[in-house]
Order: sequence, then structure tokens, then C-alpha cells
Amino acid sequence: MAMPSDQINCLIVQAFPDAHIDLKDFRGDNDHFLLTITSALFGGKTRIQQHQMVYEALQGHMGTTLHALSLKTQIPTE
Repeated sequence: MAMPSDQINCLIVQAFPDAHIDLKDFRGDNDHFLLTITSALFGGKTRIQQHQMVYEALQGHMGTTLHALSLKTQIPTE
């Protein structure tokens, strides 16, 4: 079963309320997404830690209802 983009967006916003989120369903199947998140919460964290934070925010859906996620995390530059 595929995961709708609005559900992904909701989980990410809950975990990263300050985030700028760019989520694209690049195949149109609710199963393959490109996700870019910019959040100050990533400050001081390694890229691996940042990605772990995102996977944690997805509450176990990665690899189950969410099949493929290309992930890019960023810290605001302002």
C-alpha cells in the first residue's frame, strides 16, 4: 500500500515545525518521492544524523508503506 504525500508532509511538519519542505512524487505512484527539508533543527548534526531524524519522523513507514525516498537535508543559510 502506498503512502500519500499529504501524510508524509504532515509527519515531517510535526517533527520539524520550522521546516521548508519540498516533496515531489516523481513517478506519480505515491511510492517514489524526492524530499528536501530545510530546518534549523539539523544544525550541529551530521548528514547521517539528519537523515535518521527524518526517518524517525516517518514513524516506521520507510520501507513499508513508503517504498522509496530520495532525501536531501539542509540547514538554513540566513
